[in-house]
Amino acid sequence: MTVQTFRDLRVWQSGTDLVVAIYDVTRLLPKSETYGLAGQAQRAAVSVPANIAEGHTRRNLREYLHFLSIARSSLAELSTYIEVMERLTYAPFDRTQQLQTHAESLNRQLLALRDSLSARLQEEPHPYDVEPLSDDGAP
Repeated sequence: MTVQTFRDLRVWQSGTDLVVAIYDVTRLLPKSETYGLAGQAQRAAVSVPANIAEGHTRRNLREYLHFLSIARSSLAELSTYIEVMERLTYAPFDRTQQLQTHAESLNRQLLALRDSLSARLQEEPHPYDVEPLSDDGAP
């Protein structure tokens, strides 16, 4: 399959699936957590595929790698929120474990993409750039 847009990336698709799952589980949280734990978890979850998408649309491979790093950081943050939900017994153990398993799989996908892009960065003189910009910013 040829990747035409970020929507074609399996890692982005997996990230958006995790967003939906997080929104589903945060509906179980007490109303007092609407702007606390629920909101924080939702924002961290949305950040993952959003950063994958933003990085994919950048012209520079180093920028893409930077946004993948941010996505991984948001995923680690999300994993912490899932753990807190579990420890506070706000969500059933089986649901939080499914979410953690999904997050771990997504992290492996992000690492694989990062490693693949890092290898390209070392192999090509101007990887991913459409064409180098001149000093005045024009192609």
